[in-house]
Amino acid sequence: TKAYVDYAACAWAFLFALPSFYWAAGGTAGTGLLSPEISNMAHEPGFIAVVWITGLLKVFAGLVALALVLPLGRRVPSRLLLLLAWGGGTLLLGHGLSFLGLGGLALLGMIPVSSALPRAVLESYTYVWGPWFALGGFLFMLAAWFYWRGLPNRRSGFGPSILGVLGGLLATAALLVTSL
Repeated sequence: TKAYVDYAACAWAFLFALPSFYWAAGGTAGTGLLSPEISNMAHEPGFIAVVWITGLLKVFAGLVALALVLPLGRRVPSRLLLLLAWGGGTLLLGHGLSFLGLGGLALLGMIPVSSALPRAVLESYTYVWGPWFALGGFLFMLAAWFYWRGLPNRRSGFGPSILGVLGGLLATAALLVTSL
């Protein structure tokens, strides 16, 4: 079952890269569910550069997932793989849970929302993007767990795993603070 988790994390990352590459190539379908500001920037060079970069990062994440399971991944230091898998998984899970939590609170009227934010956008972050990010985070963290459990010397992977989780938590906190 370990390999299935790694392949699922890879597939998740590669699927997640597709919209980025589509938008980077000039496609606009679906940008309206991101936010009005993002939709308005769809043809700006800065937006295009960002979605190219995020698409490449998502492909890189998929390759990290493959490196956890394929023999070619043995060329990559296990500490680096653990740092990346735990860090990325924690960031994704934290990001997804923040979308779910804040979106849920906003939809329930428990926290204020800008009147400029269409309800459909709020719902897409809460019901689509939140669960999608959380699923990816869960897959990457589970893949990291299985990888760590399979190491001959688990103690050597403990530090990078903790650093990855802490880094992911710090990045999640930074994203939350900058978005509020």
